[in-house]
Amino acid sequence: MSISIAIDGPAGAGKSTIAKKLAEKMNYIYVDTGAMYRTIALFFLQKGVPGDDAGTIASMVDDIDIAITYEDGVQQLFLNGVNVTGQIRTAEVSRMASQTSAHGPVRRKLVELQRKIASENNVIMDGRDIGTAVLPNAEVKIYLTASSRVRAERRYREFLEKGTDMTLDEVEKEIIERDHQDMTRAISPLVQAEDAVLVDSSDMTLAEVIEAIEGIVADRGDKIGR
Repeated sequence: MSISIAIDGPAGAGKSTIAKKLAEKMNYIYVDTGAMYRTIALFFLQKGVPGDDAGTIASMVDDIDIAITYEDGVQQLFLNGVNVTGQIRTAEVSRMASQTSAHGPVRRKLVELQRKIASENNVIMDGRDIGTAVLPNAEVKIYLTASSRVRAERRYREFLEKGTDMTLDEVEKEIIERDHQDMTRAISPLVQAEDAVLVDSSDMTLAEVIEAIEGIVADRGDKIGR
């Protein structure tokens, strides 16, 4: 029987980094659901479809084929046969993903794919609604967060490395707006699952966060057969 660990939380909380490290240590498959939504967002950006055009988005969802492979444990995203892993980590795609991910047809398409992966593998999956909507029966649920300023500083460093021209205040403003969109959307809003354990990483190092979550997983050992 496959085992699922769900990590939810707001943008910039470090979910992907933490989930990747844990997956490596536990020999689980890491599923980056945010990358899937970014891939769909990239499709609509390429087609010039506005993120709030619900009718067009619904009519074109079936034109999107997303395939996932793993190379040395790293998730690779293919959009209609083209590897777009290196194209989806931009501020523009992030903003578009916040809009397109709120549409029912988009979410249904990806949730089906995410559940299929989880049913066939031991996974650590991160996103906004994994523990509440995608994998409500996950054996372990974590809600990982941090202050908006700390999250902005993390994203700002990433953008500097990529040459993105944004100030720290602009990044924080965008993160706060993203939080509002994610928490107030009608479909699968960002919320801590009732049975999720809260981890605030604002004043923690990467190693400390991993250690804390490993402790939570160990405490749930009876549920996951460890």
